[in-house]
Amino acid sequence: MKYIEFKNQIIKIAEEKGLKDYELYYTESEDISAEALMHELTKFSTSKDQGACFRCIYEGKMGYASTELFTDTEALRIVENAMENAQVIESEDQVFIYDGKDTYQKIEEANTTEPSAKELVSTVLELEQRLFQKEEKVKEGSEAFAGYGLVKFALCNSKGLDLFHSYNYSQLGAMVMVEEGEEVYNGYKILTDDFKNFAIDKLAEDTAKKVVETIGSESVETGTYDLIFSSEMMATMLSTFFSSFSADAARRGLSLFKGKEGEVVASSKVTIVDDPFYESSFIKIPFDGEGVATYRKNVLEKGRLVTLLHNLTTACEAGIKSTGNGRKLGYASAVSVLPYNFLLEPGEAGTKEEIFKAVERGIYITALNGLHAGANPTTGDYSLSAEGFLVEEGEKTRPVKNFTISGNFYELLKKITLVGSDAKLNNPEGGVCFGAPTTVVEKVSVAGK
Repeated sequence: MKYIEFKNQIIKIAEEKGLKDYELYYTESEDISAEALMHELTKFSTSKDQGACFRCIYEGKMGYASTELFTDTEALRIVENAMENAQVIESEDQVFIYDGKDTYQKIEEANTTEPSAKELVSTVLELEQRLFQKEEKVKEGSEAFAGYGLVKFALCNSKGLDLFHSYNYSQLGAMVMVEEGEEVYNGYKILTDDFKNFAIDKLAEDTAKKVVETIGSESVETGTYDLIFSSEMMATMLSTFFSSFSADAARRGLSLFKGKEGEVVASSKVTIVDDPFYESSFIKIPFDGEGVATYRKNVLEKGRLVTLLHNLTTACEAGIKSTGNGRKLGYASAVSVLPYNFLLEPGEAGTKEEIFKAVERGIYITALNGLHAGANPTTGDYSLSAEGFLVEEGEKTRPVKNFTISGNFYELLKKITLVGSDAKLNNPEGGVCFGAPTTVVEKVSVAGK
């Protein structure tokens, strides 16, 4: 049975059961990937998954049930299970099936290239070979990988909503190991794009060059430095601490931004947006996991907290409209609060090279390690192992590693002094992209030698 037939069967059963408020959420994904190592194909996989979650309000509570099987028997089972589950729910949260009185932005279907298995395999083999051609110090153990993914999702409910959307993209990446004496250095680069746009030779050259640049890295003197976060690392900081901007985290006491809407909480250089339609992103989504229309919003504007991110439940508690950030990590998961394309807006400080010239003594941060153990999203505290380059008298100089940066994310936002113009998104994870330009944070504690 296909989704459309399954959906119609669910509607029929729900109405027979006398349910007035119900919803069916559906996802389907297709993936193909390949990896090359030691000059041969080491992994090739394809997968296709689908599933649906039925939600209903029964006796004032929201019940859930999900399935991967689309049959008449399963349709009956998940409706009955959702009704039974609603009777044992203890949460006192108000629950909703959205009425859909929104205007949904139309998104043109991405006309991207789906690579064949043969193309994917030949690409990773060629990329891995090019790594060795670009730099003689590249050693065995360097690898290449590529993949393509297609995601479809749909939502229908008893209020008249019947929505569908899909997106797809390809990724190509390389991990390089370089040997110098007894030292081994490594690094990686991943691109997200239409498969036809990948430049294999340039990716190989850029990745090898990136690693070779770090040869001879040593630690730095302990002290206080201005930190110049690369666009990738500033985006990584946002992804680590994004829950600070979640209204759901705030209501549970897990964000220090609770109740601070309208207050200045960051430097005037800081504007952070959540844009479901960001031009360079392959993930453009017109509705959230509850059927609410999505839209671009300033979360922070010139340092002032404009809004936290809301789903229907948190918005009801706050007495406002949902921001359209009620998202589901999977078809069977509960509704959470997540952004789409969440980024620090570009500023006027120019390119990273122009930013270097404005810094007398600093460190350009190109890698952060220990993010899971060394960062506390609730308090904002972090103590992270880092790598990068010294910046002295406006010039990027020697590579550095084995030092620790410590501070607090909430304070970091206040200490941003320069924001570059080179904003870009990191690679998507779980349907979310984080982005930022090169960013300077003044006077951060650094523990080195």
